[in-house]
Amino acid sequence: MKSSGKLSVGPASGAQYQLFRRSRLRLAIWYAGVMGTILTLLGLGVYQAIAHAHEVTIDREIKSVADAVHDAIEATVSSPGQLSRVPPQLLPDLCLSAETCLGPQNGPPHRLQRTYQYDYYIRIVDPASRLLATGGIRPEGLPVTAPFPPWQALQDEKGQDYHQVALALENESQEVWAYLMVGRSFQDFDQYLSSVRWSLLLGLLLSLALVTAASWWLSALAMRPIYQSYYQIQQFTADAAHELRTPLAAIRATAESVLRLPHISDKEAQETLTVVNRQSQRLTTLVSDLLLLSRLDSKQRPLVKSACCLQDLISDIVEEMAAFAIAEEIALAIDFQTQVPVVVFGDEEQLYRLVLNLVNNAITYTPAGGQVTLTLKRKQQQALVLVSDNGIGISLEQQAKIFDRFYRVDAARAGQAGNSGLGLAIAQSIAKSHSGSLTVASQLKQGSTFAFSLPALP
Repeated sequence: MKSSGKLSVGPASGAQYQLFRRSRLRLAIWYAGVMGTILTLLGLGVYQAIAHAHEVTIDREIKSVADAVHDAIEATVSSPGQLSRVPPQLLPDLCLSAETCLGPQNGPPHRLQRTYQYDYYIRIVDPASRLLATGGIRPEGLPVTAPFPPWQALQDEKGQDYHQVALALENESQEVWAYLMVGRSFQDFDQYLSSVRWSLLLGLLLSLALVTAASWWLSALAMRPIYQSYYQIQQFTADAAHELRTPLAAIRATAESVLRLPHISDKEAQETLTVVNRQSQRLTTLVSDLLLLSRLDSKQRPLVKSACCLQDLISDIVEEMAAFAIAEEIALAIDFQTQVPVVVFGDEEQLYRLVLNLVNNAITYTPAGGQVTLTLKRKQQQALVLVSDNGIGISLEQQAKIFDRFYRVDAARAGQAGNSGLGLAIAQSIAKSHSGSLTVASQLKQGSTFAFSLPALP
């Protein structure tokens, strides 16, 4: 499996690879779709926030202009007939309805022009919707109809948007004699929003392109453990079938050879039953190991943890393996480098199985006359168990595979000892389930040392 984001085909068939590739494609589409939806909603939210903020700012400015004009007019005018009294300094381009309005006058800027950078239109309308006076810009086709709400959004005959605020003009008797309407065009606002939309759209398209590429890469990362698990299951199934086929074939061949005989003596029957029994025991051990590995992987079997003394555990293992070591002409020794009991918290049955597998493996791959030593030491808060031998050793290439299931350094020697190749895989699974570590250091023809460490109790 490569780390570049690509799924390597490996031993999988073309059809299987296509299946994983389609799954990866669907996963990438989901990633891109979800992220695209999120980015689109985020872009819409940003756009709405920008539009709302600018609209509120413009409306606030319109209201400020309207308040200034309203207060100035009410201070000097109290009826429609007095509109000619509006100071020219305030509105020099004010045009009464009876006059011909030629547009804003040229000349010195008045108060509104000095204060605000945009052009506004000003209308004074009586309660019957009759236009009394205008000022500022004069948009064409802008409707004037009662009633006059405080805020209005209008369009002229060209379809240009305007916002307008209406304020009542009152006399000293608090009677409304006219309405002041101040508004401005939103053309610059629409142009600004258009540029914002294009910017967000381009940013969204670029983001989607990056998200699509990232989704394809992330889908490869997500599919990698699935592909590896699939390959491991496939490999495990093939190896298990191969291991099961060997003893089954031996049993079948033995039975067929006996069935061909017209008569069978007691000795031949005894030899046949011996072969069948040996192969049956091999099958039983293999199936038990497979079930144990399956339970360890799926965590179906809960750990029954308790305080375990490693000195007692190692002594029991040496006592159990003494007969096997003597039969193989191997010296089995213990080296306790601490006099204080080393106690760990774990499943004693599984820890026993772990160390037993390491010792069995060491004896299997050590020639006659060799030695296997079990060392126990304590380093700070860690208990360390070393199983060392001076056997055939393991090459660096093989050390990377030594904990794989059904892997054997010397298949012929392991087969003679009835080794299924699952011992170290089981030991590694047990170590991981106890939050410990299992490592190997070895040199060819000089021996190997398996180191198992796990937290020790104070």
